[in-house]
Amino acid sequence: METLSFTIAGFLLLLLHIVVTVHIILHKDDVPSAIAWTGLVWLAPVIGCIAYIILGINRVRRKALRLHNRGADIFTLTGKTPEEIEKEVPPSLWQLLRLGYKVHPQHLSLGNSVRPLINGDEAYPLMCAAIASAQKEVLIASYIFNNDKAGQMFIPALKQAVKNGAAVRMLIDGVGLNYSRPNIRAALKKIRGIEFSVFLPSKSPVNLPFVNLRNHRKMMIIDGQTAFFGGMNVAEGDLVSQHPKEPIQDVTFEIKGPVVNQIARLFEEDWIFSGRKPFLPATNRLPKQQSATGHTAARIIPDGPDADYGKIERMCLGALACAQKSARIVTPYFLPQNDILSALETAAMRGVEVEVILPQKSNIFGMDWAMEANFRRLLSKGVKIYRTQPPFDHSKLFLVDDVWLFAGSANWDVRSFKLNFESNIECYDLELAKQVRKIIEDKKAKATPVQYQHMRPPILRTLRNNALRLLTPYY
Repeated sequence: METLSFTIAGFLLLLLHIVVTVHIILHKDDVPSAIAWTGLVWLAPVIGCIAYIILGINRVRRKALRLHNRGADIFTLTGKTPEEIEKEVPPSLWQLLRLGYKVHPQHLSLGNSVRPLINGDEAYPLMCAAIASAQKEVLIASYIFNNDKAGQMFIPALKQAVKNGAAVRMLIDGVGLNYSRPNIRAALKKIRGIEFSVFLPSKSPVNLPFVNLRNHRKMMIIDGQTAFFGGMNVAEGDLVSQHPKEPIQDVTFEIKGPVVNQIARLFEEDWIFSGRKPFLPATNRLPKQQSATGHTAARIIPDGPDADYGKIERMCLGALACAQKSARIVTPYFLPQNDILSALETAAMRGVEVEVILPQKSNIFGMDWAMEANFRRLLSKGVKIYRTQPPFDHSKLFLVDDVWLFAGSANWDVRSFKLNFESNIECYDLELAKQVRKIIEDKKAKATPVQYQHMRPPILRTLRNNALRLLTPYY
């Protein structure tokens, strides 16, 4: 009897391995990833299958994506055709513009104003003032919204918005919510009139298969007129001038104009995905067409582990291919896969000035060593790498030819390119690019260049760095 039981168990285990392997072959486009998962499944019985079922399968099929096909033309202020808009973009970037339409078929909106804001010291007071003045609607999505000095700054503003009669909706990621204890949820629930939702609650058994997926977007939309959009969380560390225990440098953007509609629509998609009802009746009270507030042509590029993912990574690859003079990258985490590394090398070898600016010391254990594993190959091909001194720099900027800006929540790593829900803004504006160029130059002036001749670490250090690099998708 026992022998029969073992035979049945062995057969079922073999069947499980076969089923999982077939799933890997059918659904994993990345060959190294497919090989790695297959090896784990067969070399680590049971554990490998469980790990793949929890972490390896993309289950996200967002029904909210249907919103993309509804009323898309309202986002273009002037109703201009792509060909007419193309005339307002420098000829060197026409190919990038055309690529963008293929990657994400959303027209550029014209007549926006986009202003960079440095650290929470500059951004949070403006955010709070805008929220407090809201009359109709406040939409807030964030990866981290801590219950600390920074989070508490927003409580009076949120109360005032509710008092004004504005509909207030807040969406916080399930992992990011728990960065502070107690988290901000209890404080917000005391304010009657705020609708609060958690994106994939991390402690819910139902969401265990999604534990490696995070909503990393950060956006605030007030009355459909003003948005704050970028990579800055709400955390005490961003109040750098107040000398917090762990200061964080960052950049976000204040945005006005018709592109705000695109940001609001993206929030609505995430809101529905989190289990909430659509709020189109509320947004219908807000302006669909807006007058020009500036000269920036812009659009939002959303990305996530949906059936159609990889948009931000593809835009980065396209921009590196189109760059003629310069490609300047500021990112806190730099662990891209080989296609991005090769694109950086190829651009530098074509004569493009490629600069990557990273923090000297990361806030994630092992990140510095893992990033260092790629330095030597990049430096040997002419890519310039700079390391900024503390405080830790969380800024995310990509500037091409001092014209095209790509900024938002995405880091230059596999987690952002493959796993997280992210969003970036694509901008064509010489004046905005000039402002961002100055921000980048100020960072570079305080940074230390990494020298190629110094990148010959001892074998044990190389072994450590390369081993940690293998964890790239899970940092």
